[in-house]
Amino acid sequence: MNRSRRRLLRQLSVLGLLSGMGIPGLIRSALAAGNYPGVQGLHKVKGEVRINGKRTWEGQPVLPGDKVTTGADGEAIYVIDRNAFLQRSNSVVQFGREATKEFFRVVTGRILSVFEPGEKRLVVPTAVIGIRGTACYIEAEPKKVYFCLCYGTAEIEPKAEPGRVERIETRHHDHPVYIHHDKGMPSMVNAKVANHTDDELIMLEWLNRRRPPFYGQGLTEY
Repeated sequence: MNRSRRRLLRQLSVLGLLSGMGIPGLIRSALAAGNYPGVQGLHKVKGEVRINGKRTWEGQPVLPGDKVTTGADGEAIYVIDRNAFLQRSNSVVQFGREATKEFFRVVTGRILSVFEPGEKRLVVPTAVIGIRGTACYIEAEPKKVYFCLCYGTAEIEPKAEPGRVERIETRHHDHPVYIHHDKGMPSMVNAKVANHTDDELIMLEWLNRRRPPFYGQGLTEY
């Protein structure tokens, strides 16, 4: 077993994806064979997870137009096309039907995402964000959103300043921001990297037969 595969197995184990109630047997079999899975739908369901208000199960598809909701004890890992997501507890994410018009809307909560190449439009309570084949972490509250562009390119238009667009390019969590929509607060301020890790990004990219651009380059991990 080579070093990169040992590291991957360790990362998946730490994330609880190799336990009996972790990823489905199809993915475990792919790991045993040394293959990348590329399997659609829910890869992990922990606690209360609902799609369109109904209880879910591992292996269930997640489709454009679906609403994914997690409860106080909920967490979900899922794949849509060649995009992968880690949705944390107390989160509501509504997926659109056309990526360039509205790929998803984070109503509330926290989600880590990796995306296939191509333009997509993300909507959060305080901004509209255009991305191109990248990865990001979002924590959304009604008047404040934390946004970390983990790598890639994004254009952020704060709702507090319609018409203002700030372009961000990062290689490794270089420019996280808070985006406010609150009187007396600047629309955008710099932030620190928080509440997401490189191991999680590696895992999500692996689900789509990819590696993040920082992988193997000796960069400091978060």
